[in-house]
Formats: sequence, structure tokens, C-alpha cells
Amino acid sequence: MKICSACNTRFDSSGWDCPACGHAPPQVNGFPALAAALADSSEGFHPEYFEQLASLEAGNFWFQSRNTLILLLLERHCPTLKSFLEIGCGTGFVLSGIASAFPSASLVGAEIYSTGLQYAAQRVSGAQFMQMDARRIPFESHFDVLGAFDVLEHIEEDFMVLAQICQALKPGGVLILTVPQHPFLWSSQDEMACHVRRYTAKELKRKVANAGFDIVDSGSFVALLLPLMWLSRRFDKPNIDGHHDPMAELRIGRIANLFLSAIMSMELMFTRLGIRFPAGGSLFLVARKRTAV
Repeated sequence: MKICSACNTRFDSSGWDCPACGHAPPQVNGFPALAAALADSSEGFHPEYFEQLASLEAGNFWFQSRNTLILLLLERHCPTLKSFLEIGCGTGFVLSGIASAFPSASLVGAEIYSTGLQYAAQRVSGAQFMQMDARRIPFESHFDVLGAFDVLEHIEEDFMVLAQICQALKPGGVLILTVPQHPFLWSSQDEMACHVRRYTAKELKRKVANAGFDIVDSGSFVALLLPLMWLSRRFDKPNIDGHHDPMAELRIGRIANLFLSAIMSMELMFTRLGIRFPAGGSLFLVARKRTAV
């Protein structure tokens, strides 16, 4: 069920024209814009980084490992996935992995910055894409699974986003999240990435439960590399011009990337076996929408 952004009418349609009021969202860069006023903003992210991300993700150990983790969680908790919405889909790297693993699933990618959608559409031609504000998701009881991967930390009103996610999921639908973990890791990298927080496991679980979910799985990610990550953040220094480069952590040499990838492969092996680490640079969580009693 879709929700008209102008009059809140619920309707079933392949398009976005509201049958009640006739409202149709404008197109921005070729995609329906449900929050057009925010399509080119930079409050929670710098859109100019999308081009760099698109060129770095596929060869970077962190993005590769996170995709492996997401697919592991989907295969374990959502093996019959039929419909999936990703909030903050960026350049479509995660959606491309899901499309390969679940070729028959209906995939939708949403991004507040229309710039990223152009890269995503090139990567996943079979998915639908829209520009959207996660604080106002125009769906009700529509998706089997919804994912937000390193998105919530950019939004001050995360409680509002979680409530909207709950609304968009079918009864019993599954939410999968990844977020940066441990406030003690806060550094200039978080500031340059436009983060508003790093989560504790307790905080995230409380907020997700309050939004109408039951937690079914959670654990730490980038656990074996936590000491190295702490050192990197502890001695983080600006460039010679006095500025920090938020992409610097992604630009690493081939040998270092292979070494870190090997460590993450070992960590993911433990995760696949059901071992959950208590601490790590990131936190993952799987929750199921409560059904009415």
C-alpha cells in the first residue's frame, strides 16, 4: 500500500499518481521525488562523495565484508525474500549484492540525495528507485524486509525513522540494520561523515523495540579489527591544509586491503557459525515487526 504525500490517501498502484487528489510527485534526475525539497541538500551527507564511493566500494574490504554480512543475515532470517526496500541505498552496492543472491525478489532503493540514485540505477537495472525522506516513508504494510545500512546515524530523529519503517513493513516483516558502534570511537571521521551519533547496543535495541519490533539477532561487526580501528581514530590527524578527508579510510593499498579482508573473512566465518562478538566498530541488528495480538 502506498501513501500519497499530499493527502495521505492509501492506494495500490504501480505508479505514484494519487487516485484521490491527483497529486503526482515531480521527477528529479529521472526518479520520482517524494521529498523534492531535500533532493540536493547536504545536511546528513555530502552528495559529491557518491562518485568516489561508486569507484571505491567494490574493491574495499569493508564494503565487501558488510555485503557478505547482510547476505548472511538475509539467508538466515529471510530465506524466502520477495520484497525488499533499502533506505539510503547510496550508489546501489548493497542492492546489487541482494539482486544477485535473490534474483526473483522485488527490490526498491530509496535515497534522499537524488545524485546517488543515478549510480544505483546503473548497478541494479531491475530495481525501482525513488528519492525519499526516511522520516516520511510513503508505504504501509508493503515490504517483507527493509534494510538501512549505516543510515540511522546520519539522522537526528532516528526514532521517527524506526516508526516509519515499522509502518512500511508487513506484519511479521523483518528489519535489518547496521550502524557505527561505541561512542568512545567518535572522531573527526564521524564529523566529516555527517554522523550525529555512534550507538551502543543497548541504545539501538531499546529504540528498535520501542518502535514495535522484537529483536531476533544482533552482534558486532569489525570486531577483530577494533584495536586497529581505535588506534586509527585515536591518532587521526588533519591533512596539511588542516582538513580531514572522510574518504581516507577507504583509500588503502592493495596489500593492506588483502590483509584486512582476510581478517574480516575469519570474523564472518565465526558470525556464520552463530558466534556473536560483544564489541566492534559496527553493530548489526535483525528485528521482526510485532503482529497484533
